[in-house]
Amino acid sequence: MKKYFKYTVFALVAAVLAGCATSAITGRKYLKLVDSQTINDQASLAYKEFLSDANTKVITGTAEATAVKRVGNNIAAATMKYLQQKGVADQYNFNWEFNLVQSSDVNAWCMPGGKVAVYTGILPLTGTDAGLATVMGHEIAHAIEEHSVAQISNQMALQMGAQMLGAASQMSNSQWVSIFNQAYGIGAPVGMLSFSRKDELAADRAGLIIMAMAGYDPNAAITFWERMAGAKADNGSTPPEFLSTHPSDARRITELQKYIPEAMKYYTGNTGSSSSPSTKNMKTIHIK
Repeated sequence: MKKYFKYTVFALVAAVLAGCATSAITGRKYLKLVDSQTINDQASLAYKEFLSDANTKVITGTAEATAVKRVGNNIAAATMKYLQQKGVADQYNFNWEFNLVQSSDVNAWCMPGGKVAVYTGILPLTGTDAGLATVMGHEIAHAIEEHSVAQISNQMALQMGAQMLGAASQMSNSQWVSIFNQAYGIGAPVGMLSFSRKDELAADRAGLIIMAMAGYDPNAAITFWERMAGAKADNGSTPPEFLSTHPSDARRITELQKYIPEAMKYYTGNTGSSSSPSTKNMKTIHIK
């Protein structure tokens, strides 16, 4: 039994070492035990289910919806150009989609494979295209940096250890699909992974670079998060940092200020980032 346990541990360690990968923008190391395309395919199914849910109202044909698609496409084009220059674009078979969803929630997210949703509740805080690029760049950074892949891989490693499996390849297809579904809450109106504070700060850093490459001034991120902090304070809803997977707004702003010089190296200034999506007829939102 001891010998079996020893070999199992050795095999598990070997699988973990073989599964180490490096993120494309920040250069962080992460565990990758599952194929990216497989995760992208599952995310595509989850995204379709979200859009088809009776509680989901996708907004089309408005200035706000046009802004979401415009900014998203600009960011996607700049990001893919960067990945091509790095020689890793073939690892990102993204089928980009950008949708504006009617909701008072102050939220936006990007699933693996480039499936993006922006909620109308966040638009009064983004204000301009550059503010919108701050939010979308951050969420897209989660996908480019493969934080979902890393988190699912970590869960797989834990499950393999618990079940004494010898290698990642021994996990059946149904097992990792089950992990993905649990992580994303398939079947729920909104199901998204909750990233760690380290992942959030890494997405902030990568997001600044992404928005800069797309021609949006990274300094707009500071303005956005100051507005976000002010809105939360006005509503008395700022949680202690240790109670949230997200860093506090104050810490986030401090870290962003450190990242801006790096991001400015990528800033082209070619995109009309001063334009503002209309917020006419939008109801007052409340920060949760």
